[in-house]
Amino acid sequence: MRSVGKRIIGTIPVLIGVVLLIFIMLRIIPGSPAAMLLGEHVDQATIDRLTEAMGLNEPLPNQFFKYIIDALHGDLGISYKYDRPVTEMILEAFPYTVVLALMAAVFAWVLGLLTGIAAAVRQNSLVDRLFMGVSLMGVSMPIFMTSLLLQYLLAFKVKVFPLTLDGSFLSMILPAIALGWNSAGSVARMTRSSLLEVMQADYIDTARAKGLANGAVILGHALKNSMLPVITMMALQFSSMLSGAVITESIFAIPGIGRLATSAIQNRDMPVLQGTVLFTTVLVIAGNLAADLLYSVMDPRIRKEA
Repeated sequence: MRSVGKRIIGTIPVLIGVVLLIFIMLRIIPGSPAAMLLGEHVDQATIDRLTEAMGLNEPLPNQFFKYIIDALHGDLGISYKYDRPVTEMILEAFPYTVVLALMAAVFAWVLGLLTGIAAAVRQNSLVDRLFMGVSLMGVSMPIFMTSLLLQYLLAFKVKVFPLTLDGSFLSMILPAIALGWNSAGSVARMTRSSLLEVMQADYIDTARAKGLANGAVILGHALKNSMLPVITMMALQFSSMLSGAVITESIFAIPGIGRLATSAIQNRDMPVLQGTVLFTTVLVIAGNLAADLLYSVMDPRIRKEA
């Protein structure tokens, strides 16, 4: 518990640094949010009044510390575009992102583990080359290309799935595959390499010398010890799916955190953009912490060192 507390405390400077960075970047961009909201042909006096009402005329240090204090109380500001609390908007969008990330993670992990194990068992065979070639394609293809290709083939041509989100479970399958395809390739390659490395250990030879079948040796001895780096990768992947589904949500019209962030960028809605960045940063940090904890649970040596 002490090591967990140290890790949580260590994340505080990271959060403050991320907020400070996005805070500065949004305010050095040319142009005024008030002017963008009011549109063209508005006199400067009106722009100045709105700027003062939004609190953007105060010194930057005052704005920053006020934002930090409000964020600690769960207040991420009011959207410039929609005049709604940012926290409320994020909480409305988050369930869509969670469902998408969960479906993508299940697809990626099941496909990645099965193909990685099969490739390791059939090392240097046609199956191994085929699976690793497909996994390399998955790792190499950008998410936007995978998304558009799936839309064209399975939604536009074959018409098996809806083109965009329509509220049904079926309409979430294509986005989940698109988001999880890259992760599936990474899991497959990591599983294969880790399993092959473990299978060279002396205790594997001892198990085989006792007369155990190859399947029993792999499932009972090699697989458990080879899963340590894979589980760490899977935990990090899930947090990145939660925070990085921007492209997938935009292409498939899913009203999640990613689409909320892109809309905030287009509208220069600084409170919404700051809130989504802070929220996704917390998710990534939580994913890293979960990966560390899972690793220590799976490997007692890590607990002793901690």
